[in-house]
Amino acid sequence: MKRLGIDIDGTVTSPSSILPYLNKAFNLNVTLSDVKEYDLLHLVDIPRDEFAAWFFDTEPEIYSRSPLAEGAKEVLGEWKERYELYFISARASHLLEITKEWFTKNELAFHHIELIGTHNKIATAKKYNIELFLEDKHDNAVAIHEECGIPVLLFDTPYNREPIPSGVIRVTNWNEANEWIKKWD
Repeated sequence: MKRLGIDIDGTVTSPSSILPYLNKAFNLNVTLSDVKEYDLLHLVDIPRDEFAAWFFDTEPEIYSRSPLAEGAKEVLGEWKERYELYFISARASHLLEITKEWFTKNELAFHHIELIGTHNKIATAKKYNIELFLEDKHDNAVAIHEECGIPVLLFDTPYNREPIPSGVIRVTNWNEANEWIKKWD
């Protein structure tokens, strides 16, 4: 059975999950189309350490209430019998129970969840012999493809539109990812 590495935030969850919290906390009216880079600091007028503290305090609520990306539940439900689903996230390890509760509440199957606390997923992808990765962060997708030599499906968002090498495949939704993987498999 082939093993897939799957990012959580912005891939399985809607890429706009954080925006209602950001808008409320900083009195903004930001939509996903306004987010042109992955780092959200440019949207707020506070120092990075203050923003990091806000995010750390707000993370549990965001992660416990994040909406699913459209089509994710159906496609992952189909894949659970055909592939090993390894969710690899930059979330910190202290958020594992909240993350597992979210998967259970949303009735999502998983074989393994690894919260690594960093965006550098290469070592984890190698450790678990991941054969294909699904990601929303542009530099992660490129690095995973180049360092691991595996295809990476990059879920298209306004914040990841930089050019990509041929081994990184841009998909617009879960159904498109499913169609690509059927041909790859």
